[in-house]
Amino acid sequence: MTRLMTLKNVALILSSALLAAAQQNIDTQCPGYNATNVSNIRNGFKADLVLAGNACNVYGTDIPKLSLTVTYETDNRIHMKIIDPANSRYEVPESVFPRPSSWGGTRTSPNIKFNYVKAPFSFTITRSTTNETLFNTTGFPLVFEPQYLRVKTSLPARANIYGLGEHTNSFRLPPGNTTRTMWNRDAYGVANETNLYGDHPIYFEHRTTGTRGVFLLNSNGMDVKLRGDDNGGSLEYNVIGGILDFYFLAGPSPIELSKQYAKLVGLPAEIPYWGLGLHQCRYGYQNYLEVAQVVANYSAANIPLETMWTDIDYMYERLVFTNDPNYFPMARMREIVSDLHARGQQYIVMVDPAVGVKPGVSTAYDRGQALGIWMKNPNGTNFEGLVWPGVTVWPDWFNPKTQAYWTNEFALFFNPETGLNVDGIWIDMNEPASFCEYPCANPSAEASSQNLPPSRTSPPPDKTASLPIGTTIPSLTASLLKRGSNYTDVLNPPYAIGNVLPHLSDRTAFTNVVHANGLIEYDTHNLYGTMMSTATREALLTRRPGKRPFVITRSTFAGAGAKVGKWLGDNLSTWDHYRNSIAGMLGFASIYQVPEVGSDSCGFGGNTTETLCARWATLGAFNPFYRNHNGDTSISQEFYRWPTVAQAARNAIDMRYRLLDYFYTALHQAHVDGTPVLQPLWYQYPTDSNTFGIDLQFLFGESVLVSPVTQENVTDVSIYLPNDYFYDFKSYTFINGTGSTTQLTNVAYTDIPVYIRGGAVLPLRVSSAYTTKQLRQKDFELVVAPSKSGQASGTLYIDDGESLEQSSTYTAQYTYKDRKLTVKSQGNYNVGSLKYRNVRILGLSGRPNNISLNGQNVASNMVQYNDTSKSVSVNVTQPLKNTFTLKWS
Repeated sequence: MTRLMTLKNVALILSSALLAAAQQNIDTQCPGYNATNVSNIRNGFKADLVLAGNACNVYGTDIPKLSLTVTYETDNRIHMKIIDPANSRYEVPESVFPRPSSWGGTRTSPNIKFNYVKAPFSFTITRSTTNETLFNTTGFPLVFEPQYLRVKTSLPARANIYGLGEHTNSFRLPPGNTTRTMWNRDAYGVANETNLYGDHPIYFEHRTTGTRGVFLLNSNGMDVKLRGDDNGGSLEYNVIGGILDFYFLAGPSPIELSKQYAKLVGLPAEIPYWGLGLHQCRYGYQNYLEVAQVVANYSAANIPLETMWTDIDYMYERLVFTNDPNYFPMARMREIVSDLHARGQQYIVMVDPAVGVKPGVSTAYDRGQALGIWMKNPNGTNFEGLVWPGVTVWPDWFNPKTQAYWTNEFALFFNPETGLNVDGIWIDMNEPASFCEYPCANPSAEASSQNLPPSRTSPPPDKTASLPIGTTIPSLTASLLKRGSNYTDVLNPPYAIGNVLPHLSDRTAFTNVVHANGLIEYDTHNLYGTMMSTATREALLTRRPGKRPFVITRSTFAGAGAKVGKWLGDNLSTWDHYRNSIAGMLGFASIYQVPEVGSDSCGFGGNTTETLCARWATLGAFNPFYRNHNGDTSISQEFYRWPTVAQAARNAIDMRYRLLDYFYTALHQAHVDGTPVLQPLWYQYPTDSNTFGIDLQFLFGESVLVSPVTQENVTDVSIYLPNDYFYDFKSYTFINGTGSTTQLTNVAYTDIPVYIRGGAVLPLRVSSAYTTKQLRQKDFELVVAPSKSGQASGTLYIDDGESLEQSSTYTAQYTYKDRKLTVKSQGNYNVGSLKYRNVRILGLSGRPNNISLNGQNVASNMVQYNDTSKSVSVNVTQPLKNTFTLKWS
């Protein structure tokens, strides 16, 4: 094995050297194309692109003639598409990525413009208001070959580039020498600077003059290379198939740009209110008693637990849609789920896409085999790989029978009356992942050598044993292959992208696998996880019509957030991964439009420490998706295992739950228009260059600044406070931000620094609760944090928290100006007896002389002034449905 790996590494080194030499010659030796036959079309133009000289044939034969179409789809979006008109080439299917509708953009008054030079063809995207160039291919010839597409643009020196797929690089990508490879893979350990689980070929470039975005709608493997120095830089696409299908987005503000991208790829799905509670999981729970004991222990420790999860441990021999009759018998599992539901809690399990080839044992396999829905080899046989149950097959999501099959399996196994009555689903291993390294000629032999599935480490429990004390948890034809016929070699393409594994087919479905519609895995590999997400969401919708599905996935493609949430994969229990998790969250929530995102708190692989887990418990509370999860070879890390961690979790959840409706309102707004729910500091301070590289602080919503301690075993942290007003969330003390670094000291391991930005009115629950169901019965208080101008505003949105379509909602608008707070309520959602208990106004210079509510003076005993925080609390006791004003002088 050592010798084999050495040979592979040598081959990779040689390949990289040849690749670098070829890349250096493209700019000078490839001819590019000339634009001819230019003609106007509605809201744009089209042209032929004809090879401008002798072909360079760098990774194949240059295609002699192309077709260019440019459309102004909106005033903020330009769509440029380049295809081979003589041959049918792969494009991302509409069924997977529905194309956005055009909203009447014109060439007469757009916010960005497409300019071009005919010979040799190059183009620029410019901002109409400033004439600054945002994308410029001048001097960089277009290359378009069967298995190699290349587009290159110049960049400013030290460009601020964000995005380009799931990664553990810094949030702002290093502009000097970075290659972002997009080829989804099982990535245990989420190594830095490697391709991971998600393919999102979108980047934002930010300047003090504005932000713009570039999205390449292409699911083929690709490298995107950033190169540069103090004199300037470049960004270069190297794509191994498909077409060039670019969307250019104007911005100019980062939040407007985020909204424009959301409208392009799909607005984020709304999640159930309960999905924002704490989730607990572990790979390695041995039996149902251990699961029940964990639930009981959280209750005993008074740490609010919303949802209990079970990994693949519950399955029989790791077979999907089964339960182990000895360790997780259905009757006892149903009892656990029923008791959870009685206490207002939820239950979720893992579902993998790979189906074990166990005829007569796996009925899911038998039914799928009868329908013929598995992915196929080129000769029409089932493609087989190796996953947890041993030899497996995979559903072909392009097969028209697969959705009905998947929905039926959910209906059978998760039947509320007879099966496992889950509340949501966790889907994993959907890159798709396999344990086979290419060529994997004999999966059965490899399964035997890897000793799959893993053996249990304990005897089965007594099925009559009581739950823990205190646990009253109330056939293919040749014609179908024509889509890939213009590819020379899909198993070993001439251009080798920077996949961390030696072959594209390593540890996944082979690239020559053929789908039912004739598409091949070489083109569609990066879509598999998102297609499974869509199928799973539909299965849950059928199972619970009208209820919002809660699905968390590992593998994603652009637009996944319109269907599901995402966790950041198999991280490690290290401080580096604790820090990296912030940038990972920001990528998905602020750029890729997948707002329900979070990392495995305390880490998945390796052993956490008490201090790391305490810090992560507090940081995790400000992940949209908040889950403690770790692996079977790690020590147990439930939050109650250490006193410090337990207290950290209680403190953080208290803050999270008091803020939960503020954040739920932000999630609803994201669903409406794409406003990101997590934001880097530069989203709110776009001209402050000091914020451009910050990725250890972030905004939770638009108005709450989170600044965690990020170093090991210390109680101090340096944070940046922009030139603005801030207020400590816990003490309400005013802090005048000066656009400089501030050193915080004595930050306990049970604490996390959180600040309110000036200009916000926050609707907070008056106290926390054990479940979100209980939380929804808690009254509100309003915290008014004035800006430098003495103004503030905010919004509260309430609905039933679970329905896909809402027949009634409640909205409140808060406006504070000239020492007067106005609360306006509207909507017909029944908020019951909920009320505003009090209003707290921050940042006062002294005790107010007079306070009136709706024109009537407020008695002095209803007013409390805090001289330390310079804040006043006024008891208003107003029903939530009321409209009222509070004024002071």
